[in-house]
Amino acid sequence: MWTHRAWPGHVLPAHERLRAYAGWCDAVEGNTTFYATPARETVASWAEQTDPDFRFLAKLPKAVTHERRLTGGEAELRAFLHAMEPLGPRADTLWVQLPGSFGPGDLPDLDRFLRALPAGHRYAVEVRHPAFFTDAGAVRALEATLDRTGAEWVPFDTTAFFRTPPTSDAEREAWTRKPRLPLRTEALTDRPVVRYLGRDDPAATVEGWQQWLDVVTGWLREGRSPTVFVHTPDNADAPDLARRFHEQVRARLPELAPLPEPTPVGPATLF
Repeated sequence: MWTHRAWPGHVLPAHERLRAYAGWCDAVEGNTTFYATPARETVASWAEQTDPDFRFLAKLPKAVTHERRLTGGEAELRAFLHAMEPLGPRADTLWVQLPGSFGPGDLPDLDRFLRALPAGHRYAVEVRHPAFFTDAGAVRALEATLDRTGAEWVPFDTTAFFRTPPTSDAEREAWTRKPRLPLRTEALTDRPVVRYLGRDDPAATVEGWQQWLDVVTGWLREGRSPTVFVHTPDNADAPDLARRFHEQVRARLPELAPLPEPTPVGPATLF
């Protein structure tokens, strides 16, 4: 996602909004690819709007992960991988988001699927079945499955969001849709990925990510290269909050490179 009605780049033509977003953040969660595989030409335009070190973490289509549950979706997977090729090194990680019903008994399917994927990409897996967070045996089994193929486990931290009842329409909607799972802060690879959901109140969002400052700073000191995505229920302040998180990590680790300086975006004019 790189466009939102509340973000500065929204006033630009659609084909320029990614370029504006890339002036704020250096990675994007490719959520739209979960719903439909884009045309290869569209993906090529994404590459043209971003520098070679910009990172796309694109989700595999739900036809593969949710409808086929990693079995029998070879044609859809081939089409997705073909479409992503123009990104080149920008396709930093391909994201396997699994449904909440995908549990420990399905791990053989995940193992077969990951082993069959092309070796030229990194892969990250997001699970939502409660057993993977509460059952020590299921945790060990999933970690072993991921370790065999070098895949990362993506935690979706909603603990701060569910700490107090919702206070806005966006929060009430998210309350019914987002997973409520225990916190996980372990990394399996040198490229950990975190999704963090805060609140519509920026102060509450910042308060909720304090533990992640320690975790992410520790990963960086270990030589890892983490990617952190900051969400809020309405996402209006998400780019600014992402930059604020980065600044707070950088205050602890000054050698961390700064994010790009956003180019001011004005309203479209005729002249």
